[in-house]
Amino acid sequence: MEERDTNQIVFNQPAGHLEKDESLLEAVCRETLEETGRNFTPHAVTGVYRLPHASEDVTYLRFCFCGTCSEPLADKELDVDIIATHWKSREQLTQLALRSPLVLRSIDDYLLGKRFDLDLLIEP
Repeated sequence: MEERDTNQIVFNQPAGHLEKDESLLEAVCRETLEETGRNFTPHAVTGVYRLPHASEDVTYLRFCFCGTCSEPLADKELDVDIIATHWKSREQLTQLALRSPLVLRSIDDYLLGKRFDLDLLIEP
């Protein structure tokens, strides 16, 4: 998706934070719906990535999933920072400003066939 990040336009995958009492699978489905207007059904984890922020004392832990998406839902408004959604090839993405280097890394892992069972995620 194409989004505003501070004062620049970048491309990213749906991403976000866990809400109180929300499971990781619930969060990935909610974030995808909010940022793409599509329902998402996760099938597998493609990777778990750690990325320290370059200028802040923060480290991000990113979980990436593969699965299936519905067609866009009619009249579903996207989050305010989302400009548009796109389907881009890996090669097309190399020519764009990406929000994180993990965008390409997670796509590469998907293309390599990396899949981890959802049972990996233990929820209370």
